Amino acid sequence: MLRPLTASRRFVHHALRLTALCSLIFSSVLHATETALPKIRIISVGGTIDSTASDRMNLANYGGEGNPRKPVQEMVNELPELKAIADVSVEEDVLPRGGPGRTMATVLKVAQRVNEIFAKEPDIAGIIITQGTNNLEESAFFLHLTVRSKKPVVFVGAQRPSTALSSDGWLNLYNAVRIAASPESVGRGVVLAMNDEINSARDVKKSSAYRVHAFQSPDLGVLGYADPDKIVYYRNPTRRHTVDSEFDPAKITTLPQVDVQYSYLEASGAPIDALVAEGAKGIVLDGSGAGSPSNQQNDAIKRAQAKGVIVVATTRTGTGRVIETNARKKSGVIPGDNLSAQKARILLQLALTHTSDPAEIKRIFDEY
Repeated sequence: MLRPLTASRRFVHHALRLTALCSLIFSSVLHATETALPKIRIISVGGTIDSTASDRMNLANYGGEGNPRKPVQEMVNELPELKAIADVSVEEDVLPRGGPGRTMATVLKVAQRVNEIFAKEPDIAGIIITQGTNNLEESAFFLHLTVRSKKPVVFVGAQRPSTALSSDGWLNLYNAVRIAASPESVGRGVVLAMNDEINSARDVKKSSAYRVHAFQSPDLGVLGYADPDKIVYYRNPTRRHTVDSEFDPAKITTLPQVDVQYSYLEASGAPIDALVAEGAKGIVLDGSGAGSPSNQQNDAIKRAQAKGVIVVATTRTGTGRVIETNARKKSGVIPGDNLSAQKARILLQLALTHTSDPAEIKRIFDEY
């Protein structure tokens, strides 16, 4: 015959049950914490990375009629290895497809969308943007200057279509997720992930039409690598970017017209006059040597400045700084430091949304 439980025995019995329950709950929470993966959002804007071709050896004539794009969601589904790294979601076709349909207005739209995601979805740990490589460095630099978060933003593309033999896009995408999910990527600004390398959006440029090692940072080198064992960094960007930037895309509706002129022996000044007449508010002169214009361009620059147009000098050499010499200071042309012409154009566009004062614009070029 069972004896009824005394009050003290009932207390011990309930205490043991409560302890077991608490232990189970704690174990479940701990397990969930240990297995929770960072949430990564992929924004697809098209490009070679999701293009298809007629056969595996077709590395150049891809896309177009009869070769539909491969949705990035399908690429994610066919990379089961990603499930061990992150919880990945995809937004397809945020921009019109194809490079010719892309404008600075559509790049601005992407920047605004990235900021919206970070503001409204705080559990998103990082964002990846898949894009064609033709203008990738320009889009990445614009976001480097306008994203309002320290969280990783990773641009990724490919030099070969998704259907190609030894397509580079699959591993690039896998590594981009690893980079975006890595705590080591926080606070480093917008980066580019291709060919196992991590480059800063400010420094990187496309240096080859078809090679998989096309993207290089010739002056400063890579930030780090996506190696097989881990994501590893060796340096940080030192110029202002992202949360330290003064440029807020939410306050920008349109960007002023800024154009680039290339210098060469006997280069005419007529294109500069025409661009000013068309409404250009800024001109970037990609000069020879240390940023020098031709004589005809120099005369056109003076005429443009007389109408309030800001002129910035970069170098067509591809590496090195354009500095403020005595002659350049006297000319009123702003040195573009080591920015490429296309990136100097973007920074000048953003600067002109704030000011048209040459001294203030020079300050911006010194800081970014």
